[in-house]
Amino acid sequence: MGSEQRDDGWKAGDLYEPYVGRWSRRVADAFLGWIAVPPEADWADVGCGTGALTEAILVTARPRRVRAFDPSAGFLQFARRRVTRPSVSFAVADARSLPLATDSVDATVAGLVINFVPEPMSGVREMARITRGGGTVAAYVWDYADRMELMRYFWDAAVALDPAAEALDEGRRFPMCRPQALEDLFIGSGLRDVATDAIDIATVFASFDDFWSPFLGGQGPAPAYAMSLPEERRGLLRDRLRSALPRRDDGSVHLVARAWAVRGTKPA
Repeated sequence: MGSEQRDDGWKAGDLYEPYVGRWSRRVADAFLGWIAVPPEADWADVGCGTGALTEAILVTARPRRVRAFDPSAGFLQFARRRVTRPSVSFAVADARSLPLATDSVDATVAGLVINFVPEPMSGVREMARITRGGGTVAAYVWDYADRMELMRYFWDAAVALDPAAEALDEGRRFPMCRPQALEDLFIGSGLRDVATDAIDIATVFASFDDFWSPFLGGQGPAPAYAMSLPEERRGLLRDRLRSALPRRDDGSVHLVARAWAVRGTKPA
C-alpha cells in the first residue's frame, strides 16, 4: 500500500484553492456530520493543507482545540492567514511523525492526504497513536478512478494524447482510494468499527475557462503535468478537454466530485 514519491507541486495555497481547496471545503462539512465527534473535543488535522477541514471543524464541530499539521510551509502560510482563531495552531510536520504525545486528542482526521503519504499505513498508525482510546480516527480521499469527474476528464484526455501520462493518473497511482482498500488500511492499523461512505458534491464551473484555469496553477498531480507540457501540447490538451466536457446552453460545466470517507475507533 505504499505511495510513490513524486513532486506533485504542493507549494502555493492561493493556487491550490481554486483547483481543489474550494471543493474540499464542501466535502468537509458532510464528512464532519458523518463522523459526529461530540463538542468540546481536542482535534488533530493531519495534512491540513490550506485549512479547509480545519476551518470546517471550527465552524461545525465546536471543538475545544484544533492542532493542524502539514509538510508544506507554503500551504500553512495560506492557512494561517485564513484561519486565525486562538483555539487553532498550525505546524510543519510529516504525517508519519506528529509532534503530539500518545493519547493526546479525541479525534484525528485527514482530508485528501493519506494517499499522498509515502507509507499510508504508517500515517494512519501515527494518527491512531495520538488519539485517545475510544476516540475517532477518520479521513476522506477523492474517488480518483471514477466519480471525481474534474480529474477524470482531465486524465482521460491527457492519456488519449499521451499514453505515458497514464502512469501519473491518480486513479492508477492510488488504488487505495476505494472503500475496501480504505477499510483494510484502517483495520490493518489497529482500528475498530471501521466504516466507509461516499460523499458526493456538485462542482459547477461558470465556463470552460473557469474549469481550465486552475490546472495552470501547477498545484497537484494534474496541474503539475499540465504545466510540464510545452505550450503547443498544453493547447492540444485544453482543446480536447473543451470538446469532451459536458456544457450547458449558458456555457457552464456541471460535474460531480465524489470523496470516499473512512472512520474507525481506537480501542480503549
